[in-house]
Amino acid sequence: MKNKTISQSIGNAAKSIRTTWPLYSFVTSNPLAGHEDLHFFDAVMKSKMLSGGDLLPNPAILRRAFEQGEIDQDKISGLLAEHGIDWPAGEILESFSDHDKYHVNENATLDRVVCKYLMAFMDEGLAEWEMPFKKEGFYNAWRKLAVYDKETGCHKNGTIPHSPEEAITIALAAYPEEEHEAIIEYQLNALPGWAGYIKFRTENDSPWQQHYPITLGEYLAVRLWTAVHTGAKIKPAENEIAAIKSSYTIQYLWLQAWEKSWQDRLISKLSLQEPAEAEKQALPDAQMVFCIDTRSELIRRHIEATGNYETFGYAGFFGIAMDYTEPTTGIVSKSCPPILNSAYNVTEVPAHESVADFHTFQNNAERNLFKKYFLKRMKNLLPSAFGFVETSGLAYGLLLLVRSLFKGVSLRSKRKQDAVEHCCTPALLPAKPAGTGEISLEEQSIMVKTAFDLMGWTTFSPLVLFIGHGSHSSNNPFASSLDCGACAASPGRHNARMLAQLANLPTVRKILQQDHNVTIPDSTVFIAGEHNTVTDEITLFDTPLTIGQSTHLAKLKADLKRARLQATAERLGHGKHSSNMALLNARDWSQTRPEWGLAKNAGFIIGPRALTRNINLESQCFLHSYHWKSDPDATALEAIMQGPMVVTQWINNHYYFATVDNEKFGGGTKITHNVTGKFGVVQGNGGDLKGGLPLQSVNSSDSEIYHAPLRLCVVIQAPAASIRKVLERNEKLNTLIRNEWISLLVMDPQSGNGITTYSDEQTSEAPEHHVSIHSY
Repeated sequence: MKNKTISQSIGNAAKSIRTTWPLYSFVTSNPLAGHEDLHFFDAVMKSKMLSGGDLLPNPAILRRAFEQGEIDQDKISGLLAEHGIDWPAGEILESFSDHDKYHVNENATLDRVVCKYLMAFMDEGLAEWEMPFKKEGFYNAWRKLAVYDKETGCHKNGTIPHSPEEAITIALAAYPEEEHEAIIEYQLNALPGWAGYIKFRTENDSPWQQHYPITLGEYLAVRLWTAVHTGAKIKPAENEIAAIKSSYTIQYLWLQAWEKSWQDRLISKLSLQEPAEAEKQALPDAQMVFCIDTRSELIRRHIEATGNYETFGYAGFFGIAMDYTEPTTGIVSKSCPPILNSAYNVTEVPAHESVADFHTFQNNAERNLFKKYFLKRMKNLLPSAFGFVETSGLAYGLLLLVRSLFKGVSLRSKRKQDAVEHCCTPALLPAKPAGTGEISLEEQSIMVKTAFDLMGWTTFSPLVLFIGHGSHSSNNPFASSLDCGACAASPGRHNARMLAQLANLPTVRKILQQDHNVTIPDSTVFIAGEHNTVTDEITLFDTPLTIGQSTHLAKLKADLKRARLQATAERLGHGKHSSNMALLNARDWSQTRPEWGLAKNAGFIIGPRALTRNINLESQCFLHSYHWKSDPDATALEAIMQGPMVVTQWINNHYYFATVDNEKFGGGTKITHNVTGKFGVVQGNGGDLKGGLPLQSVNSSDSEIYHAPLRLCVVIQAPAASIRKVLERNEKLNTLIRNEWISLLVMDPQSGNGITTYSDEQTSEAPEHHVSIHSY
């Protein structure tokens, strides 16, 4: 490559590869994130060309939505007519079929051979016998073994280049240089799950990567050299893009009609509310801050109905970009959105009077870890495996029977850590490489003030709760995907506890009052908690309280319990038995669908709670509190749009693509999942690493979808001029809206709170819903 080096071409091609996050830190992200600089339709067509798959709702999905009234007849008829398609909407979907429904992978054998080596090399402790030569790196380890493996084709010629660069150069020598980058991109996209996990390891420099290095260049060299010697396809064939584009254009119009129909229904709901600022009411008995997560909308509504309570929505990492050190294992995990660099590290420090309790907790945890390790070794070591299975089989069989009949006795999966919250306090340290020293009081006070500013919060009740959320299920490899998306698939409890502790510090309150004109009454106490999204139970981590505060808290806990019963009854639809059913879902080891997660998400509302307080949004909307009057320069709005809005767009597209093609962009069915290397799952005994949500997270059955694949609609109550200024300062955000990855509706309080579709030429009149089919 004369004009471009191999590394430059790999770097350019790798931009189109999604990052595959490990199961223990599962992050929902847009599978087409590398194409966000393109219009959505163009990105879909390019991805279709590179690796196939369905990227728009198929005719069966659209037909079902149309028949159930989710797509308005006038909307689709108007869009079809606008594009010169004179055909009844009800008949047009019958005119074409799903393109890749029975797509044959011409490189299936190549994929299988390459996956075999990837699974062996990238194992992170699951296998008892590790692949030889791993410390020499992926390419060198493969090079020493491939000559003995007939499936690689290399046994015929024992001479394999010493460097991956040389192997790639030789493999591409038969093709014109101008085609090289396209070939590299095509080959990297052939196994996007594995390529994405290699990308994750190189970007995060984990201990496994440090000891057993692998790069996309090494992977590409192995794949290309194997392809050349097995006669596999190197270059993408001329795709039937022209034929596909014709039907995709029609499907895209149907998608837009579906989205516009949903948006109209949302606008109708919001219009029923009085958008003007509500009259000042008595101070609430308690104020509660929940994550913006769609699952919080249900419990917030029921809590507000039980008494004089006020709820807020805030990104679930509570504004603290931190890592969290698990007190028993020392494992450090991210507890903030992946787009943020962690500025802090939070550790657990036992309270003076609880040191003995903490040591007991640690000792018990260590014994449990050893017990698990011992049993694993006994089962997997060759000398003991057969004898161990013979002697322990009956006990395991009885245990399985008990767990099947009684669904467990308690929520054991994550609740063990409750002991930590009641005997320790979180300590905030600078993130590595600093890792030592203290965080200044000014910096601590800014963290607290930022939270208040973003929510437009000016008055404080006697009890203020920061409630993170986490999910609890059994035997679930994808368990972390149900935890807090804003916390990098960690429960939000750690961040909530940290912010509550900072807000309770007298020194922080003093600075807030002196330097920032924020007065927190002495009678106000901040308490952290966690919302279990499977059971709707809210656990509070009590702090020292006065007698009066304890009385208020006792009443609040009773109301939270009542709200939980009402919420689970609405969510599960089994009346008074719903609460028990929710517990069974969390305990049942065979449950493939412990909860729906963020399925059905479609909207993000940025504004005061008064806009949505009395509306049932059916858990379809993220809710972020915001008051435009307290944000004259739009700095708080800019922070919300730069952070939470981008993250919710990732979540939305993750669910979208996992729904339109679950095999390609999702996780496939849980029933045939196998965990590989402790970090991922494959379907059956091999194949590509799954990077998306399981079928059971988006479908109600094998053939019926539960999640409606709609792109994110963002509604912001703020002056249009303020929103325009934010977008002018942030081209990336502007690109997401201009390229239709996000649709933006503006509720302008300075223009009568009418809701209009945002455009660069924003006017007080709502423009026609813009439809554009770009050419690829």
